[in-house]
Amino acid sequence: MSEVMDYKSRLSDPASRKFETFSYLPAMTADQIKKQVEYLVSKGWNPAIEHIEPEYLMDSYWYMWKLPMFGETDVTKVLAEAEACHKANPNNHVRLIGYNNFNQSQGAAMVIFRGKTV
Repeated sequence: MSEVMDYKSRLSDPASRKFETFSYLPAMTADQIKKQVEYLVSKGWNPAIEHIEPEYLMDSYWYMWKLPMFGETDVTKVLAEAEACHKANPNNHVRLIGYNNFNQSQGAAMVIFRGKTV
């Protein structure tokens, strides 16, 4: 049987905190982010951008970057908003969300830009 790996993610150490599935992988490239946006749009989900300071990562509420982009199907516009949020808040984590109208829930949520850790 294989050995279980401990990722050493601790609340007391902000630099070690893991916040979602993709955080265990290397940071996404621009092409990988684009593919994630394409997937959200192809599912008919409404994209939204949120951000938060790394030290408040475990809080339930993130800051909304503008309103969700209801009905937006242009991938470049979604990417431009994500980049604008990252540029305006360079030290913050930036999260992409896909809201599913049918289920009235989040279909996907992932951190696409990682903030600077303390």
